Amino acid sequence: MSWSWTLYKYLALRFLIGVGIVYATFLMLAFSIDVVDLINRTAGHSVTSGVIIGMAMLQLPNLGQKLLPFAVLLGGVFAFARLSRNQELVATRAAGLSAWDFLAPPLVVAVLIGCFAVLVFTPISSRLLAQFAALEAKYIRGEESQLAVSMNGPWLRQGDEQHQSVIHAQRVADQGVRMDDVDVFLYGPNDRFLGRIGARSAELRPGHWLLHDAWVSTIDGNPQHHDVYQVPTTMTPQQIQESFASPDTLSFWALPGFIRSAQNAGFAATRYELYFYTLLAMPLLFAAMVFMAASFSLRLGRGGGLGRVVLISALSGFGVYFFSDLTRALGTSGILPITLAATAPALASILIGMTLVFHQEDG
Repeated sequence: MSWSWTLYKYLALRFLIGVGIVYATFLMLAFSIDVVDLINRTAGHSVTSGVIIGMAMLQLPNLGQKLLPFAVLLGGVFAFARLSRNQELVATRAAGLSAWDFLAPPLVVAVLIGCFAVLVFTPISSRLLAQFAALEAKYIRGEESQLAVSMNGPWLRQGDEQHQSVIHAQRVADQGVRMDDVDVFLYGPNDRFLGRIGARSAELRPGHWLLHDAWVSTIDGNPQHHDVYQVPTTMTPQQIQESFASPDTLSFWALPGFIRSAQNAGFAATRYELYFYTLLAMPLLFAAMVFMAASFSLRLGRGGGLGRVVLISALSGFGVYFFSDLTRALGTSGILPITLAATAPALASILIGMTLVFHQEDG
C-alpha cells in the first residue's frame, strides 16, 4: 500500500536523523578529548597547534568507526523515544502495524550504514590512521620509522619451503628498508639450521638484503668476514611496513590479499583475519543495536523513564564492547575459532535484542 511506503520512509528518516545527531555529538566529544590528549603527549616536543589539530583530524575517522555501534544504539533509542513521546508508535500500532513492521525500515538503514562503513568508510579511516601513526612516531616518540615497535627490535621471516631466514634487528629506519645490528638465522628444509650471519647494518635492495660488515657462521663453526654480503629476498618495503602495521591501518579491500601474502611468507596473520571477519559482521552488529534500542524504547513507551532507558542502553553497549574484547582475545590466542570470535558479539547481541522485542511484543 502507498501509505505503508510513506510510513516506512518516515520511520527510516527518523531513525537516520537520530543516529546522525548522536554520532555528531560523539565525534565532537571524541575530537575535543583527543586534542587535549595530544597536547599532553606532545608537551616538551615543540609541536605546533596546527600539527596537533591535524593529527586529531587524521585519527578522528578511526575513533568514529569505533563509536559507530554506540551511535546506532543510542540514536535508535533517541529516535524511538521521540516517536513514543509523540504517540506516533501508538498510532502505527493502532493502524495494524506490529513492532516487526515498524522495525523493518530502521533495520534496513542500520544494515546499509554498516555496509557503507565497511566498504567505504574503513578504507578512508585506515589510510588516515596510517598517516597519523607516521606523525605520532615522528613528533611524539621521536622515531624515524613506525617499525620500532619494541625494545628488542623487529623480527622478520622470509623464504619458502626449501630456504628460510629469520632476520632480527635492534633498530630500523626508513620504514624498515634500513636496519642496524642485524642477525640473520638461516634454515633449510624441515627447519634445519644452516648458520648465522651477524652484520653491522642491512639495506633492502631489489631481490636481496645487502649486509655490511657481515660475519657468516656455518654449522661447522668457521666464521668468515665479508665487507658486503647478500641474502636473497622476495620482500618489498610495503610488505615489511604492513607486517608491523595495526590492522586498523589496512583497508578492508587490502586485507584478504595481505593475509594471503603474510601466510605464504610465514607471518602470523591471526589478528588481521580476526579484524577482517569483525568488519564483515559489522552490519549484523548494527542490526542487533536496533533490536536492543527498540526493546528499551517499547518499555519506555509504556512505563516512561528516559534517563533510565539511556543508562541501560549505554550499559548494554559497553557490555557488547567488553564481550567483543573478550572474544577477540580468545580468538587471538587460538582458544576460539577466528570466525566464531569475530561474529559471536553480533550474533549474541541480535539474539538478545530479538528476545527482548519478542517479550515486549508478544509476552
